[in-house]
Amino acid sequence: MVDASPVIDRTLDLRGLLEKKSHFLLGPRLTGKSFLIAHNLKGVRVYDLLDTSVYLTLSHRPGRLAEEITTKEQIVVIDEVQRLPDLLNEVHRLIEQRGIRFLLTGSSARKLRGGGVNLLGGRARTKYLHPLTYRELGDRFDLQRAITRGLLPSIYFSDDPLADLEAYAGAYLQQEIVAEGATRNVPAFSRFLKVSALCNGTIVNFTKVANDAQVPRTTVYEYFEILKDTLVLHELPAWRKSKKRKPLASSKYYFFDVGVVATLQGREFRSGTPEFGEALETYLMHELRSYSDYVSGESLAYWRSTSGFEVDFILGDHTAVEVKAKGNVGSQDLKSLRALAEERKLKRYLCVSLEPRAREVSGITVVPYREFLDVLWDGKYR
Repeated sequence: MVDASPVIDRTLDLRGLLEKKSHFLLGPRLTGKSFLIAHNLKGVRVYDLLDTSVYLTLSHRPGRLAEEITTKEQIVVIDEVQRLPDLLNEVHRLIEQRGIRFLLTGSSARKLRGGGVNLLGGRARTKYLHPLTYRELGDRFDLQRAITRGLLPSIYFSDDPLADLEAYAGAYLQQEIVAEGATRNVPAFSRFLKVSALCNGTIVNFTKVANDAQVPRTTVYEYFEILKDTLVLHELPAWRKSKKRKPLASSKYYFFDVGVVATLQGREFRSGTPEFGEALETYLMHELRSYSDYVSGESLAYWRSTSGFEVDFILGDHTAVEVKAKGNVGSQDLKSLRALAEERKLKRYLCVSLEPRAREVSGITVVPYREFLDVLWDGKYR
């Protein structure tokens, strides 16, 4: 894969995070963890467990870690720590005895959640690294490019993004699952992966997915957990605080990157098509999730009533967001926001759109997507 990526300043400040406490830094492969470490933690000792010699040495004798780290070193990075969970016992000891602050990166939380794994008992916080955001890209951001390529750094800037996406969505995702030891039935998982991508942004009918993927329903549940544990899939819970209209309780699921979704679905999201609306929603889910993880720490949910009203996102307990990929939003497009507004639970109701200028319609703000993202990342939606 050709990586012609320019240096992009990421929102996460690793040195700032590590000033007082060790951290797990988790995120799917190619989100830029190694690149961020190289540019944010210059001169820091890094143990890359994808390097076979490093892996074999430390797996044979974890105590070697303490022998190699000098008394002058206060920050140490262990990359892909999920490959060697037993090493966390040694990390724990070094934090306690020598006050070393560790950055422990990984592309999967699955093995770190396994029985008996030492998660450092609160001695390390967890942060997630997402694909590039609107604020990070600045002048380099282009909506159509983001929708068609996704926002993995090397693919967003690639000279052959379609080929790179095919490689990532095909071989890499399957190999990642096999490496996790989660399943050896690669053909079945491959079928499931394509079917699950078609469920992106929806309430999943697990029985239908099982039938379409030709795998047992119990296996479908397991596969969805694998996708969540490997950080490929985000679960969006239902917001259940409405009283006038009974809310649904089922979660929705979104893939972490819109370019990966397009490739798995075998589609190209072009402006003006119905699929583009779904893609814009997935992209904004990414921005909201990134903002929540990087800045606010607020919850993210969606609302749907049993009578069929649905609002795409609820940020915290203050902002409702409906996404419409339209240059002219009509009254019918705002009916779900109006229904939710009748609950009088939230501070603001937004329809994020492709319209050129913001306007107010009966207490609902129709806002251009760029203006929405500027205000979001400025921290003004509170």
